[in-house]
Amino acid sequence: MIVQSGFQRNFTRIILIKDPITLNNRLAIILSVVFHPLILTTYLFGLLFFLAPDLVGVSAFELPALGSLLLLLWLNTFIAPAIMMFYFKKMGMITSLYVEDAAERRIPYIACVIIYGLATYLFGWQLQPIGELAPQISVILASVTLSLMLIAMVSYFWKISAHATGIGGTIGMLSGLMIRFDESALLIPLLLTILIGGWLMSARLQLNAHTPSQIAAGVFCGLLVSSATVYFFF
Repeated sequence: MIVQSGFQRNFTRIILIKDPITLNNRLAIILSVVFHPLILTTYLFGLLFFLAPDLVGVSAFELPALGSLLLLLWLNTFIAPAIMMFYFKKMGMITSLYVEDAAERRIPYIACVIIYGLATYLFGWQLQPIGELAPQISVILASVTLSLMLIAMVSYFWKISAHATGIGGTIGMLSGLMIRFDESALLIPLLLTILIGGWLMSARLQLNAHTPSQIAAGVFCGLLVSSATVYFFF
């Protein structure tokens, strides 16, 4: 009986591993983590720095300087909010780092708005060489901050998708800059971002994290804010 029981357990594990639903959930989780809304800011700046530096005022920067600037942006826009999230989890203010509970999202989102607002101020006014040579950096950061503010406000009564807002904002920024400045170097990254966006939104639906309307609203919010930013401030 013991041998049979052990065999049954191992067989059950094999079935679970091969279960398409389980595999789809794992892939959906991986996509949700790799393309987390906060890390999308770093991806966006990385694309612009190395493919279209003129559009963000960093064409005069050497490669090491660009790497250092991207690292500084990553620390301010991803690591700082991530540390804050771990602190909230440790203090019991949120039950999961994914913050799936709509009621728990309010304080983390407000904290992210403050962090991004400080980053916008830092790169726009405190780091004078960067603020003078590349004011577009602070403009993009302000755009992300505004998107976070809208998500935070909507989250008080509805669970809008932050992932959809982030990928929508990235698509809007890349497409807006490509069209406005006729920058063909952004075409392939834009197409890949749209493809990834489709996968990401499918992943959020697969995990039952959002409804189609919440995802559609997020994409619209991101596209609207980023497109308006390019139109009025670039």
